[in-house]
Amino acid sequence: MHIGCPKEIKPQEFRVGMTPSAVQEAVAHGHTVTIETNAGIGAGFTDEDYTAAGASIAAKAEDVFAAADMIVKVKEPQAVERKMLREGQLLFTYLHLAPDPEQTKDLLASGATCIAYETVTDDRGGLPLLAPMSEVAGRLAPQVGAYTLQKANGGRGVLLGGVPGVGPGKVLVIGGGVVGTHAAKIAAGMGADVTVLDRSLPRLRYLDDVFGGTFKTSYASAANTIELAREADLIIGAVLVPGAAAPKLIKRDQLKELKPGAVLVDVAIDQGGCFETSKATTHQDPIYEVDGVMHYCVANMPGAVARTSTIALGNATMPFMIALANKGWKKACADDKHLLNGLNVHAGQLTYAAVGEALGIETVDPASLL
Repeated sequence: MHIGCPKEIKPQEFRVGMTPSAVQEAVAHGHTVTIETNAGIGAGFTDEDYTAAGASIAAKAEDVFAAADMIVKVKEPQAVERKMLREGQLLFTYLHLAPDPEQTKDLLASGATCIAYETVTDDRGGLPLLAPMSEVAGRLAPQVGAYTLQKANGGRGVLLGGVPGVGPGKVLVIGGGVVGTHAAKIAAGMGADVTVLDRSLPRLRYLDDVFGGTFKTSYASAANTIELAREADLIIGAVLVPGAAAPKLIKRDQLKELKPGAVLVDVAIDQGGCFETSKATTHQDPIYEVDGVMHYCVANMPGAVARTSTIALGNATMPFMIALANKGWKKACADDKHLLNGLNVHAGQLTYAAVGEALGIETVDPASLL
């Protein structure tokens, strides 16, 4: 199979869909790989690194899309990229379709087969291709939250760790999954007073057993959420409904109940955000204010640490990419029900129920396409 990897064009996106190691692996399996020139430069990989691994270098994205049977990316294809997709082509990347009707419409019109990293599953009920970026985003969230809390950036002027004689900042993490757990660990490591909210009692028991004493846990009822939010200096939204739009956990009219200069970091912004006042921002202009509350809603947070993120993502996606290249998408998905769960679009049909529900589009059972 001919695999193509274009340079990411979303603002301040420095990650790349394939590492030189992934190229070497694909070539060893007998596949051809084309990389757009300078695609890996933001993550520290040169064209020479890719050619040494066995790839050919294309001068522009159009050449990559025209040649490749499978396109491997990081972020969802932008409008100009969606126009380059063709019928029968395979796209393997993050899609986050639920809050994005325009992208969904274009992918359906393209006739391509689109497999989304974020809905591929595993035997433990996890999301193995989302997990590495969730780990990165979770660890970044307290870091960017602490920066936003600085008075010069509009925040309350609170140091998360405090100092002798002055108490630490209060951090509320909503969601105890991968993002929330990593966010809580880092925030607690910075010396903050941290509470994690979740609706799963087994998950709360697990967090208590493993991290008891490091941070507190509490049940995420609506009343409890706003009560703890009133006391927080930093609130990290870390909820996920796989493939679906994120629920809105703090409404616009509740912002007045928060501390002036409090900070909301919305890690769920890729799925539409879990605060009603969230809107996607970029690393270039990441922070905005609504009703005296600062919002940090960068839609590609892991892109800030592109080298770490690219290698972590490549480690996770490589086995699936090789399976798709070796077998073709139908055989690969027939052999692996978890990869089949990643199928979102095929030949003008939507195949992921949660996306269809969010956008009001009829879906088909992906298994029926095999």
